[in-house]
Amino acid sequence: MKFQVLQEKLNKALGLVARVAGGSTSLPILSNVLFVAEKNRLKIAATNLEIAITLFIGGKISEEGSVTVPARLLQDFIATLPNDAIDIEVRDDTKMNISSGQYTANIAGVAVDDFPSIPVIRSDEPLILGAKEFKKALQQTIVASSNDEVRPVLTGVYLHVDESSLYIAATDSYRLAEKRLGPADKEVSLIIPATALQEVLRVIDDSEESIEIHYDDSQAMFRYGETELVTRLIDGQFPAYRQLIPTESSSSFVISRSEFANITKVASLFARESAGSITLSVSEEDQTVSIHSVASQIGENTSRSTAKIEGGGEVTLNSRYLLDALNVMHSDAVAFRFSGKLSPCVITPADQESSDYTHIVMPLKS
Repeated sequence: MKFQVLQEKLNKALGLVARVAGGSTSLPILSNVLFVAEKNRLKIAATNLEIAITLFIGGKISEEGSVTVPARLLQDFIATLPNDAIDIEVRDDTKMNISSGQYTANIAGVAVDDFPSIPVIRSDEPLILGAKEFKKALQQTIVASSNDEVRPVLTGVYLHVDESSLYIAATDSYRLAEKRLGPADKEVSLIIPATALQEVLRVIDDSEESIEIHYDDSQAMFRYGETELVTRLIDGQFPAYRQLIPTESSSSFVISRSEFANITKVASLFARESAGSITLSVSEEDQTVSIHSVASQIGENTSRSTAKIEGGGEVTLNSRYLLDALNVMHSDAVAFRFSGKLSPCVITPADQESSDYTHIVMPLKS
């Protein structure tokens, strides 16, 4: 195998692919990245048996062939090379010789025989979504997914259709995030691991307008330009979360998102000893929102901001959950509503253009 490729292209590709290559001690070859040179394209792939990613980049192929080489060493070396052409040749089937200007290296590889096959998923009618919109939806929902493997379903993000609309949602049972992606004309129900979608987020840039989602009963593939990422789906029943979203509330207010985030952040400094517990109070008479937190034997804090308020009351929340919700919203103002101390708190963007996003935070028992 012999080919020439630009350092910038190869470095970018390895930056994405090498992340997936695992450090499995039972299958050392999973720490390798696969190279296949054919038809003036270089295929680069890696898998950890849960996620597989494949990229295609252009190159000048002199001799076709394939090999696997240690992902981390190769990535670190290529990243140090100048932005110039790189000549790569594989000798004796597995020894990769790399040269660029004054830099040369030899890396011992492994034949491709033991490298796991990369799954191929093709749907007759894949989901085709706007890449920027899908990226924003992922950022707004992944934050609410769980990392507790005791309930695997909650470690995933739920892509589904309800009443002819496509939604993406995640919950860890303490909070919930849902984003409406648009109308849908067919049934979809996929629970996708949040870890895989984190990699999808890294793949999406501003180079393509759309992303394709191919899927079957057990796997899904995300195709974005010349990149394909395949992941297993999580088997199980996602909670019927939509029935938990309150339709009416006794207290509500509209407030500047940045100001709300700032007073919450200040209060969180005093809430570290109480697992982030803060008490939010609203006064319709004064049109103020105040957040109070206590650090035992050290001090306490009360921060206030003006808001447009209807109804009064107070509720105790986890400050980190509230901050996470505010940080993934992009509107200038947010609407917050609740009913008493034990009902779910609903946070949405205040402007109509972003009304397709809902974030729920469950209150703490004060």
